[in-house]
Amino acid sequence: MTKQHEVQVKDLMQRYFDGLYQSDSAVLRTVFHPDLAYVNGTAGTYEHMGLEDYMARIDARTPPSSRGDPREEVIERITFKGDQIGLVEARMTMMGRNYQDLLTIIQTENGWRVLTKIFSFVERKQ
Repeated sequence: MTKQHEVQVKDLMQRYFDGLYQSDSAVLRTVFHPDLAYVNGTAGTYEHMGLEDYMARIDARTPPSSRGDPREEVIERITFKGDQIGLVEARMTMMGRNYQDLLTIIQTENGWRVLTKIFSFVERKQ
């Protein structure tokens, strides 16, 4: 891992958080790899989809930002395995839920991209 890789991944994650909060599929396409595997591992709601289905869902969503939803996000850990792959553990609060994300990342000719997004959530207590 180099300091430059860490800076690049932190930038990737800022686009990730911003794109989700704004429901901006154009921004999220700069985050996700074309071969994205999206997996919801929440008990009772397991689902798997690819990039295009996920972007269609994002496009159909009312942006949390337009409702003024509270926003909180934290990168808990970035781990690199050599110069080409890594893992990001993150959490965020959005749409009345607390999300826990495990994101595998891969270095591409276009920079770091999220190859797999595996997450779960719990409803936020008011």
